[in-house]
Amino acid sequence: MADVFANLVGQPEAVATLRRAAAAAAAIVGPAGPADGTEPSGAGMTHAWLFTGPPGSGRSVAARALAAALQCENGTGCGACSGCHTTLAGTHADVRFVVPEGLSISVGEMRALVLRAAGAPTGGRWQVLLVEDADRLTEAAGNALLKAIEEPPPRTVFLLCTPSTHPDDISVTIRSRCRTVPLRQPPPEAVASVLATRDGIAEETAHWAAAAAQGHVGRARRLARDPQARERRAAVLAVPRRLTGVGACFDAASALIEAAEAEAVAAVVEMDARERADLETALGAGGTGRGAAGAIRGAAGQLKDLERRQRSRATRAQRDALDRALVDLAGFYRDVLAVKFSAPVLPVHADTAPMAETAAARWTAEGTLRRLEAVLACRQAVEANVKPRIAVEAMMLALWRG
Repeated sequence: MADVFANLVGQPEAVATLRRAAAAAAAIVGPAGPADGTEPSGAGMTHAWLFTGPPGSGRSVAARALAAALQCENGTGCGACSGCHTTLAGTHADVRFVVPEGLSISVGEMRALVLRAAGAPTGGRWQVLLVEDADRLTEAAGNALLKAIEEPPPRTVFLLCTPSTHPDDISVTIRSRCRTVPLRQPPPEAVASVLATRDGIAEETAHWAAAAAQGHVGRARRLARDPQARERRAAVLAVPRRLTGVGACFDAASALIEAAEAEAVAAVVEMDARERADLETALGAGGTGRGAAGAIRGAAGQLKDLERRQRSRATRAQRDALDRALVDLAGFYRDVLAVKFSAPVLPVHADTAPMAETAAARWTAEGTLRRLEAVLACRQAVEANVKPRIAVEAMMLALWRG
C-alpha cells in the first residue's frame, strides 16, 4: 500500500526531508509517548515548517503528508493506520486545518486555533496546526501566530504553506523560525504518469492535460475530466485573435470576467446552499414548537454573518478562476516567444501551436514580451485588490496595442 508521501508528485528531495522528519519525530515520541516537556526537536525534526512553491507544486499535499506521518501509529507515514487515515481525511482530533475560504485569515480565528493547539494531544503524539494559505494572514493574525512559534508549546507542530519566502507572502520573523521545504513545479511527465496510473485517464489525454496545466496536478485532473473546464480554457486562448479593436478589447474583457464569475458561482453554490440549510436547521427552521418562530427572528445576525463569509469566499473563488485564466494566457505568449527565438522547449499549449506560429510571424519579440508583461501586470494588479474588470480591460488594451 502507498504511504502518505505517494501523492507528492515530482518532489524527491522534499519527500526525503519529510521522511527524515517523520523518523525523528517517531524517535522523540517513542512507544509510550514523550514525557511532559519534550520538544519536537532534533536531527531532522523541528516545531515549525514552511512549505513554499508555485501553485500546483503540492504545498498543502506535502504539509498534510507530514501531519499524517507525525500521527502515524507506525511512525513512518504508512498510509494504512488510523492516524494516517484520519489525518488525511481531516478528522483527526489533534490536527487542525486552516483553509481560508475568504481573502484573509483573521486574528480572532488564529488566536482561537493557537489556543486550541497549545493543549496536550489526545492521541498521545503531536498537536498539529496546518495553515494552507499562510500568505493570507492579516498582520495581527501573523503576530498571534508568531508569538506561538516563538514560544512553542512542548508538543505542538506548526505547518505553514506560502507561495514563497518573500516578505509579501510571509513575515521575515515567522520565516526565520521555520524550516523551509521548497517545492518545485512537477515535470509534466510525472503529472501525466499520476493521471494515467492512479486516475485511470487515457495516456494521450493525461500528457495533454499535464502540459496544458503547466505542472498543476489538480488542474490537470480537471482538464482531463471536465469538458466545461476545457471549454473555458479554449475561450481564454482564443482571446489574442479576438482583439481587433478597442470595442473588441472591452468585449473580450467582459467575457473573461463573466467566465470567471460563472466558474466561481459553480464552485461555491452547492456549499453555500448546504451551509445556509444547516444553519437554519440548527436555529430551529421548520420547527413548530413554542418559541421556534422567535428563534428564527433572533437568528438574523448569524445569517448575516454567514452571508458575509460566503461573499468573501465567492470573491476569492472568482479571483482564483481569473488567475487561472491569466496563467493560461501568459502561457500562450510564452509559446510565441519560444517560436520567435526557436527555443528548444516544448510548448505549454500544444493545441494552439499553429496560432502561436502565426503570431510569431506577425509580432516583434519586443511586442510579444510587452504582451506577456501586460498579463503578468494584470495578475499583480488583481492580487493588489484592483477591481478585476478595470485590470482586465487595461490588459486587453495593452495586448491589442502590443
